[in-house]
Amino acid sequence: MQALSTQAIRLGQYIDVSDSHSEPIALTSAYVFRSTAEAAGRFAGSIKGNVYSRFTNPSTQAFELRLAAMEDAEEAVAFASGMAAITAIGLAWLKSGDNVVCSRDVFGTTLHALRHYFGRFGVEVKVVGLTRLDQWQAAINARTGLVFMETPSNPVQQLGDIAAIAELAHAAGALLAVDNTLLTPIFQKPLQLGADLVVHSAGKYLDGQGRCIAGAVLGSKALMAELRGQLRTLGACISPMTAWLLHKSLETLDLRVRRIGDSTLLLAKWLRGQPQVGHVYYSGLHDHPQHALAQRQQSGYGGVLTFEVGHSQADAWRFVDALRLISIATNIGDTRSMVTHPASTTHGRLTAADRATAHIGDNLVRLSVGLEDVSDLKADLLQALDLRPGLAMPSQRCQLSAVEA
Repeated sequence: MQALSTQAIRLGQYIDVSDSHSEPIALTSAYVFRSTAEAAGRFAGSIKGNVYSRFTNPSTQAFELRLAAMEDAEEAVAFASGMAAITAIGLAWLKSGDNVVCSRDVFGTTLHALRHYFGRFGVEVKVVGLTRLDQWQAAINARTGLVFMETPSNPVQQLGDIAAIAELAHAAGALLAVDNTLLTPIFQKPLQLGADLVVHSAGKYLDGQGRCIAGAVLGSKALMAELRGQLRTLGACISPMTAWLLHKSLETLDLRVRRIGDSTLLLAKWLRGQPQVGHVYYSGLHDHPQHALAQRQQSGYGGVLTFEVGHSQADAWRFVDALRLISIATNIGDTRSMVTHPASTTHGRLTAADRATAHIGDNLVRLSVGLEDVSDLKADLLQALDLRPGLAMPSQRCQLSAVEA
């Protein structure tokens, strides 16, 4: 079997009549059929070939093939966005009367979509602590159509035990979907640990340069057939241009993610030594309560860390506004480092109680580390911290417990 870095470069290559070494972009909506019989056969599926770019396109297929190989999946289906991918999963495997069991600290819009929109159609949403296997076990039952988790969680880096939660889901006849956006297949492969579906917000690390919005779901051929049929009918399709960008970006994913991971670990250790900084949340730190689990199910720790600055939202905002090199942006996974205030942006639609339970405090700051030199990132962080020398945290710092309250 070829190494992952080789798969990322060579799988999914296609050469057209121009013999271009770099794959061309299939910017077309329709395809030419040689006869009416061929057209009928392609639409029926008895003849292989492209039909219409809403659901068949060479650029999209190349991206799907390459990503599937990297995730050790039988197939992948690309979508217009990460939320379109999650919506497709819900539409495929949830119906009125079912429940979905979801970890509390998933991406805020994911939880909002499940509660606000799927709830309208009679789907019950059960929210549990990501680290609490007892809560997962109590919530999953015969009516559970889907179990959904994101690990590590965004933003506070809690971990869910994928293998253990997969066992609970399967015992009840439910599917487990894992959002693997933060770690990518470079650092984590949920399907190997028992997950049925892997989800990516592909405009993050898979693209890596903040150029596009896209999503993908991966799993078995049987499960992907359901999603592909839904895509054909409902049409939340990725554009060929976006698919081509992602296909080419996967070629550098291994290099980018590993470099970013190394830089993030260095910054996490450095931030812990700054008197103005409270708790630092990063699963790569040895004192993280689930570091042992991270070592078991991950091969790296990713490029997102969070930390507390001062005591209030005003303190956090002053720090963020003082940064000069690091961008204020709510995306992650770019070549450029980005910072945001989760409580007022990505998780702003959660209730104050839900944010508190998920450890998303008003003084929490999220940093997505890019490819800049670490010394320059440290200098920018330090000058922003030094503008507020009175922000030193009390000696007793808030700690994230191994078992969520």
